[in-house]
Amino acid sequence: MKLYGSLTSPYVRKVRIVVLEHRQDCEFIVEGPMDLAGNVARLNPLGKVPVLVRSDGEVMFDSPMIVEYLDGLAATPLIPTGDERWRAQRWHALGQGMVDATVTRMMETRRAAEKQDPGVIGRQEDKIAVALRFADDHIGTGEFLINEAFSIADISLGGALAYLDLRYTRDWHSAYPRLSRWFGAINSRPSFMETAPPSG
Repeated sequence: MKLYGSLTSPYVRKVRIVVLEHRQDCEFIVEGPMDLAGNVARLNPLGKVPVLVRSDGEVMFDSPMIVEYLDGLAATPLIPTGDERWRAQRWHALGQGMVDATVTRMMETRRAAEKQDPGVIGRQEDKIAVALRFADDHIGTGEFLINEAFSIADISLGGALAYLDLRYTRDWHSAYPRLSRWFGAINSRPSFMETAPPSG
């Protein structure tokens, strides 16, 4: 298999963590979505990363879909079954939403100052703030979010918090020390450390 994506994309990083946790044979090829003549543009009609090319040549895109596919290949899944599946997927959705809001805010702040919409920035910051409060209220006291086992819940929330640290300058750690401690432990996991984005 081949995975195309950038080093800083939180969506790509989520897939890379799943690959590492499952020890799957998947070549990671660094390529962003902006190269109109590149593989991402050729393979994904949406022109976004990540893009997964299976061994049989079938193409998959959108990180939740790719994660579901890769997890289905594994002997020990990261997406639990039964009621725990929906609890885990709720965390997955929360992390995905936090990343979406952070990306939208970042893209707006990168526009020329006179073209920025403060309303867009403010709405995304509100979403991030509410999501952080929800996460802090619901993380519990264990090392992991679901049944004391590392899962997609931890990957998604941990990845989202890491992306906040990369792209959002507000200090959420001081406001939510319990969440910060949980994140510190998750972020030191080998799969997180190996996929840490460049700071630039």
